[in-house]
Amino acid sequence: MASAKDILKRIKDEEIEWVDLRFTDPKGKWQHLQMLAAPLGEDELEQGLMFDGSSIEGWKAINESDMILKPDLDACYVDPFSATPMLVLFCDIVEPSTGELYSRDPRSTAKRAEEFLKSTGLGDTVYVGPEPEFFMFDDVKFYDGYDGSGFRIDDIELPGNTNKEYEGGNLGHRPRAKGGYFPVPPVDSCMDIRGEMVSTLVEMGLPMDKHHHEVAAAQHELGITFGTLTTTSDRVQIYKYVVQMVAQAYGKTATFMPKPIRMDNGSGMHTHMSIWKDGKNTFAGNGYAGLSETCLYYIGGVIKHAKAINAFTNPTTNSYKRLVPGFEAPVLLAYSARNRSASCRIPYGAGEKAKRVEFRFPDPLANPYLATAALLMAGIDGIKNKIHPGDAMDKNLYDLPPEELAEVPTVCGSLREALESLAADHDFLLEGGVFTKDQIDAYMELKWEDVYNVEQTPSPVEYDLYYSA
Repeated sequence: MASAKDILKRIKDEEIEWVDLRFTDPKGKWQHLQMLAAPLGEDELEQGLMFDGSSIEGWKAINESDMILKPDLDACYVDPFSATPMLVLFCDIVEPSTGELYSRDPRSTAKRAEEFLKSTGLGDTVYVGPEPEFFMFDDVKFYDGYDGSGFRIDDIELPGNTNKEYEGGNLGHRPRAKGGYFPVPPVDSCMDIRGEMVSTLVEMGLPMDKHHHEVAAAQHELGITFGTLTTTSDRVQIYKYVVQMVAQAYGKTATFMPKPIRMDNGSGMHTHMSIWKDGKNTFAGNGYAGLSETCLYYIGGVIKHAKAINAFTNPTTNSYKRLVPGFEAPVLLAYSARNRSASCRIPYGAGEKAKRVEFRFPDPLANPYLATAALLMAGIDGIKNKIHPGDAMDKNLYDLPPEELAEVPTVCGSLREALESLAADHDFLLEGGVFTKDQIDAYMELKWEDVYNVEQTPSPVEYDLYYSA
């Protein structure tokens, strides 16, 4: 483990001028406080620095605002985008009155989830492998005011630009709707941009393995490999930051909105998980697709609590514009080794080490700490209570006759439904003090604001449907 002396030596050796203290708010957005490196000493690095927690949505009231940013000295990275050398330190939030990790801090929740797993004896490590997808555009405009609202996006890859006038001519090579997976350039116009994103992430120490174009025009994915829960959640935050910063350097804009385009696929964050104990994968066994009963129970727990989990894995109103049938969206709560229409897929992998389950309904606007902690807690509940998910469904679920389809449970259809489900089903999250009732209530309060805002705002589609009715 790194010590304050190690960090100070690195600052000196690498002539670091700035130390950026970064933390994640309840909505999943990275926040930061930038400090000159010179005044920082061992005390500040070991004990943390005070800041105003009342300015962060969903945290403290103004009369109890003082909180501590406590650096995690094992989670530091050099920021390649800073004009002068800068070291990024991930921070946990600490209550100054007790010295304990703050219950509403997402990163602290992830740490408590890992400790709870160990306390159950079911495993000592949970591995997580996320797959965040994103869109890149050349131009985006949006407004929301008293007299109207609307948005417009543009990108050289959009199918509607086949007749657009470009300086130098329209060269014509672009993916068609749902046709982006995955042709070589020049149809794939962003190979070099994605390559620079991956190179930057590797330079920062992240384990990367690939990149490719995704199904929709202007949609992309970088391959980040698995790691432990809190560390991988840290990496997702770096991933998002690097994607948006590199895109901006190329004069493009990147978004992790799950559904920015109506008539094409949305962006998911498929999440692979497995529990290990004493160096062995507890998900490997002799059952269906080489799975253990432990893994099946884990799947059963996630399916049982999926609607409540949706409040964390799919935390925006836009999330549910992706979770509709017909766009490869995993809305049906079933599991399968061959079927990508199932929300829980068992990926092929040679050997026991590769056995895992892939949950396909999360999206990249999820707070990675809260989403993966919630999935873990649901899975642990399934193992402890032996919640079997039933038989696997290896046929195309979208082709099922209506009477069979009616028997298959689904994820939520709206953020409103997800929040109502979380309000009714959250005891499994409170086990071991991983989540707290206060934290869940504060999180829901934040998200209800989104629901009311969107539900009360007329849309252009409604004008089209109803203005002349």
